[in-house]
Amino acid sequence: MYYAREPGKINHLRYDTLAQMLTLGNIRAGNKMIVMETCAGLVLGAVMERMGGYGSIIQMYPGGGPVRAATSCFGFPNLFFNNLHEFPLSKVDSLLSGTFSTETLPSESEDNVLLEEESNGLTDEKQSSLQEAEEESATEAAMEISQTEEQETMDINTEDVEFKENKEKENKENVREKQRKQWERRKKLIETAALLREKNADGLIVASKFHPTPLLLSLLEFVAPSRPFVVYCQYKEPLLECYTKLRERGGVINLKLSETWLRNYQVLPDRSHPKLTMSGGGGYLLSGTTVVLDKGKSDSSSSEALKMEEPSSKRCKVQDLHC
Repeated sequence: MYYAREPGKINHLRYDTLAQMLTLGNIRAGNKMIVMETCAGLVLGAVMERMGGYGSIIQMYPGGGPVRAATSCFGFPNLFFNNLHEFPLSKVDSLLSGTFSTETLPSESEDNVLLEEESNGLTDEKQSSLQEAEEESATEAAMEISQTEEQETMDINTEDVEFKENKEKENKENVREKQRKQWERRKKLIETAALLREKNADGLIVASKFHPTPLLLSLLEFVAPSRPFVVYCQYKEPLLECYTKLRERGGVINLKLSETWLRNYQVLPDRSHPKLTMSGGGGYLLSGTTVVLDKGKSDSSSSEALKMEEPSSKRCKVQDLHC
């Protein structure tokens, strides 16, 4: 539906390309996957459906929060969201450099102090409101003896005071609820950071509108060796640049840049034929497998590879010159 009506919201990701991403990424139950996507939550929902609620998913998101408009359309039960974690892209560099800390997070003691201060403020307000109510009741009793019309006006005033008090209580409760939600969100952020520090993810899927090279190079640090990764992009040129960067960096094998080709067929009695109109393109995929990168032996292995590539006659001539 998204591809037919609003393909721009999902970066023109075609359904057969999405199926290829799930296959190349080895998405299955029990995996620990890292998903970075700006396709309105479509790729995230597809991964969650394939995993069936088993395993864990870490969603990397840009900006203030993740977008899951398409994920909510899947109708997953609450069990599927228990193992769904989220982590902002703005904190990835600090996590890799080791400067990510929880100093900005409020402690439980600070929350208790805030709650105690609020409760003390509420008790003071209650005492003052009780005193005001007693004074108002005394004035009402005096006014009842004197005039009935003034009694009606005082009743209206007391109703206004009670309405204001109830509104203040609701505001206080809303503030405490907001602080509680902020604390829970920061607590989940710490748990997600701990999962990423283990650097043992079983796969990585990237499908975003941003340039894939910096995203992939930074997120590959959290993937365990011998694990697949898949990068989707609507255009070929960014993936070609990413391909060359990965070849220079090393630590990956079986790099493959592919494009899926799709044609619909009309199947009718004596009238089966491919349709004349077809999709112009469904995007490009860059897939590969991570391996252990030994930086100490990379230089020696490259020089040995160069020696092995030289023909035997040339090596003999060089040896004779040295002699």
